Amino acid sequence: MNARKFAFPPYPAWTWHVPQLFNIGVACTDAHLETEVESRVAMIVEDDAMGTVTASYRELAERSSQFSQVLRKHGVVAGERVLVRLPNSLEYPIAFFGTMKVGAIAVPTSTLLTPEEVQYLVKDSGAKVLVMDKASWSLLAKTLPNSGNVELVLTTGEGQQAALPGVEVRDLNQALREITAFSAPHATRADDPAYLVYTSGTTGYPKGVLHSHRALIGREPASQYWFNFSGTQVDRIVHSGKFNWTYVLGSGLMDPLYRGKTVIVHEGKNDPLLWPRLIAKHNATIFIGVPTIYRQIVQKTTIGKADVPSLRFCMSAGEHLSDDMLTQWRDRFGMDIFEAVGMSEFSYYLSQSVHRPIRAGSAGFPQPGHDVRLIDPETLAPTPVGEEGMIVIPENDPGLFLRYWQLPEETAKLRHDGYFFTGDHARIDEDGYWWFLGRKDDIIKSFGYRVSPYEVERVMKSNDAVADCACIGETIDKDKLIVVAYVILQPGKTTSSEELLAFGQAHLAAYKAPKRIYLVRDFPRTKNGKILRRDIAPSMATHRSV
Repeated sequence: MNARKFAFPPYPAWTWHVPQLFNIGVACTDAHLETEVESRVAMIVEDDAMGTVTASYRELAERSSQFSQVLRKHGVVAGERVLVRLPNSLEYPIAFFGTMKVGAIAVPTSTLLTPEEVQYLVKDSGAKVLVMDKASWSLLAKTLPNSGNVELVLTTGEGQQAALPGVEVRDLNQALREITAFSAPHATRADDPAYLVYTSGTTGYPKGVLHSHRALIGREPASQYWFNFSGTQVDRIVHSGKFNWTYVLGSGLMDPLYRGKTVIVHEGKNDPLLWPRLIAKHNATIFIGVPTIYRQIVQKTTIGKADVPSLRFCMSAGEHLSDDMLTQWRDRFGMDIFEAVGMSEFSYYLSQSVHRPIRAGSAGFPQPGHDVRLIDPETLAPTPVGEEGMIVIPENDPGLFLRYWQLPEETAKLRHDGYFFTGDHARIDEDGYWWFLGRKDDIIKSFGYRVSPYEVERVMKSNDAVADCACIGETIDKDKLIVVAYVILQPGKTTSSEELLAFGQAHLAAYKAPKRIYLVRDFPRTKNGKILRRDIAPSMATHRSV
C-alpha cells in the first residue's frame, strides 16, 4: 500500500530504538537512580482520607524492588500473573512496577468492579497473587468458590484480614518492611509480556489484552507529539482518572515517570472545583482529563486562568470533546485542549499537537513512527481522500499489543496480512487531517446512508443549550432505522426537543440530521465514564420530539 501525499507538511521521520532487553518497571524507577532525578518527587497522592502522600524516585524504586522480592520469596516467577485492584495510591505503582521487575505480568483492574466481576478476571488471568485493599478482599473471599491458582493475597488499608483455605493473606506494607535486601530486576526482553488489561468483550465477557515491555517505547512519539513536556522545567501533571484505565496507566503513570516528571493523582470524592484546586496547590503545568471533567469545570465553576497560573497545557481522550466545549475552554483559560484517540490494544496513536493547528472535530494526525493506514478491509487498498476506511496498524509497530489473552481465534481474526485491523473507521481530508468515525458497529445505516454518530454529536453539541449528546439508530419499523439523538441540556438553559430537531436539520445534511430528539438527565455509562450506547432507551427520556 502506497502512502498518500498531502499538501500539508508531514511530521519529521521517526526511527525506533528498541533494545533487546527492556523492562517497564526498571525504566520508570531504577533508571533514574544516580541521576539528578532520583531525589525528585515522582508521585503525589491527594487522598480524602489519608491526606497528601508523596514518594521520590528513589523511594519508588526501592519499594517496588522490595515488592519484587516479596513475590520472589513466595515463588512467583516470570510470566505468572499478579492482579492489582487498588485505589489511586502509592501502593499502586509499587505493585505494578514491582511485578514487572520480577518478570511477572501485572493485571490492573478497577476498584469499581463487583466481586463477581473480579472473580472472573482472577480465574481468566490465572493470577497467582492478588493485591487489593482489605475491604475488597473480604468481599471477594466470600465469592471465590475456591482459591484456584491464587496462593498469596497482599492487602492494604484498615479492616479485618479475611481468610481463605490454601491462600496466604498478608498486609502489604508489613511484607515490604521485612525486605532488607533485594535481587536485581529480571532481565526481560522488550517483547516479553509485561501487563494484561481487560476490556469489554464481544461475547459479554471481558477480554484480556496482553502488552509487552516495548509498549512503553511504542508510546514515545506521544511524549513529543501529544504531550508538550517542557524542556526547561520539571512538569507536574494532574490526571483526573484512575490508574486501572489504560488511558491513565499510560499518560498518568508510565509515560511521565519514564520521563522523570511528577505525577499528581487523587483518591476520593470528585467535584468540579477539585481539579483546579489541585492544579493550583501543586503548581501543576499539565492537566489530563476526559471531556466530562472539562465540561464540569466550565459549567459549574467560575475558575479561570488567573486561578491556575502554573497551568500551560491540557489534554483529553476517552471520548470526543465537542467544538463548543473547546471554544468555551479557550475563552475561559486562553489555551487549547489537545485530544488523542487510542485503544486498549494500541494506546493513543492519533492526536492533536502544538506542531499542527487544531481543526475542531478532527482527531489530528498519526504520530511519527506509527504508520497508521486507512484501507478497505476487504481489498486492503488505500481509501481515497474524504472516503471512509478502516484504521489498520502494521504488526511491527512497537506499541501494538501481543495478543488477546487465551483467545487465539480472536487474535487471528484481527491480526493478519501484516496488520492489526482495529475495527475503527475514519476518513482523511485533503490536508491530511484524520476524522474519527468510530466502530463499524457504531455506524448508523439509515435508508441506505452511513451516518457517523460522532459527527452528529459534534454538531448537536455546538448548540449552546446542549451539555452532552449521544446519537444512535432507532428501529421504527421493519427495515426502517432512523437517526435519533439523546440530549442532556446545559444547567440553566431551556429549549425544547422540537427546537433541537430544527437545529439539527439546519446544520446537518438531511440524511444525517436526527429524526427524533430525546431529552434525558444522564446516560448509562461504563465505570470509566464512557457512554453505553447499547443501553440507551426511550424510557430514559423526560421529553421527546414527535
